[in-house]
Amino acid sequence: MIKSEIRIDLLGASFSLTVDEDPVYLQTLLGRYRAVIENTQKNTGLSDPLKIAILAGFQLCDNLEKLRNDIYGKNTRESIEAEKRLLSLIDKIDKTLPA
Repeated sequence: MIKSEIRIDLLGASFSLTVDEDPVYLQTLLGRYRAVIENTQKNTGLSDPLKIAILAGFQLCDNLEKLRNDIYGKNTRESIEAEKRLLSLIDKIDKTLPA
């Protein structure tokens, strides 16, 4: 993939990164992160850039965890237990059927 450069200007910090990603994708991510930062500032009234960045990152991690729970199930322990019980029932059925 072609290397692309992205300029990041957020919370008083400014720098450039060169990465192996599509520039449109990077700009989309940056726009989403910028929106989270602006929302965090608006909702908390904070002005400290470090605190805003930490809270925005925390919010994004929370969103990611909720998405994972939606995809993989909220309680994997329950899923594992249900699978064990199901396999046990299948084994019992297999033993009662003629070979």
